[in-house]
Amino acid sequence: MPADADAPRPFLPYGRQRIEEDDIAAVVDVLRGDFLTTGPTVDAFEDELAEITGAKFAVSCSSGTAALHMTSLALGLGPGDAIIVPAITFLATANAAPYVGADVIFADVDPDTGLLTPETLSQALAAAGDSVRAVYPVHINGQTADMAGIAAVDGVGELAVVEDACHALGGHHRGGDGELVPVGSCGLADMAIFSFHPVKTVAMGEGGAVTTNDAVLAERLARARNIGMNRDPATFQCPDQAFDANGEANPWYYEMPELGFNYRASAIHCALGFNQLGKLDRFVDARRRLMARYAEALAPLAPVVRLLPQVPDCDPAWHLCVALIDFAAAGTDRATVMRELTARGIGTQVHYLPVNRQPYYRKRYGETALAGADAYYEKILSLPLQVAMTEDDVDYVVTTLANVLGAGG
Repeated sequence: MPADADAPRPFLPYGRQRIEEDDIAAVVDVLRGDFLTTGPTVDAFEDELAEITGAKFAVSCSSGTAALHMTSLALGLGPGDAIIVPAITFLATANAAPYVGADVIFADVDPDTGLLTPETLSQALAAAGDSVRAVYPVHINGQTADMAGIAAVDGVGELAVVEDACHALGGHHRGGDGELVPVGSCGLADMAIFSFHPVKTVAMGEGGAVTTNDAVLAERLARARNIGMNRDPATFQCPDQAFDANGEANPWYYEMPELGFNYRASAIHCALGFNQLGKLDRFVDARRRLMARYAEALAPLAPVVRLLPQVPDCDPAWHLCVALIDFAAAGTDRATVMRELTARGIGTQVHYLPVNRQPYYRKRYGETALAGADAYYEKILSLPLQVAMTEDDVDYVVTTLANVLGAGG
């Protein structure tokens, strides 16, 4: 018997970054260089992300939350405007509207996938009135919303479409021509946003980005992340300050035509992000293999436990492993199951409490009932999914889950 056969298993969090020696070396190289922020490493990261997604432009920033705020600024949203957001998402998607004084209209989702659908979007639009300026579909857990179907919904053609793709880098969805296209290519959207938080497939510590094919939006995004500063002499608004007596731009001069924020991603973060982008295919493949193992191992636990169903017209890059559990049928509750799994070295999480049920939004808009979002929330549990896991880890998670649920009845 191996000497460590009885050693306790390392704790398995629901998600974790995979950092390798070449990632560390890439960061050290930047620390030894001339640019710790802005500069060629940031440019290289943005170019690589644009290449991977197929978008014309990629604008990096300090987080996915910053990316969402930047999109609302780039669209010129403000008081009197509203955006439609699915109720199942992270807080930041909805918060992009009140950050600029706009309102949020929460749409329902499919009760088994948590995704905005053309039908639930149509319902939200019908109830919204004429204040809606944009819709923010969310690709959740690694699966994508039906972008072609959403684009075909009556009235969407007059709105801006911003994909929240924080969970979906490396995945593909059906494009307007019927072919699978990379998430973030923006063929059916004005912009797509990404997060590079440590639990995401590609990590850069904290970081985000927006992709777009619109040069004007790209310029507005870049200005929004950089205090609103503009250094282009062709667009200066105060010539008396901007130019010398010979009509040449003063070399120190810049303008702030509108408010912006310090949302820049540092070269240190982008060095890590660039190196990790080179491993995207490997990381996505590893997650798909683990999900296939989960599907096989969880099958005997049906119907009490089901793996999240895979949606059509999508080649997912799995971010989360979500199980749908009938806790009542198992004679237990979710909190008890989570605590029992934690005691056995398995971390889990719930993604997410419907955002319309958060105190801030309940105070702002009152109580709202969205049957699909509520049904999805009641049965979800995110199980560990990370690149460093093995199939043996998956088997341990499933066996332990089965034992915990069995103990509940």
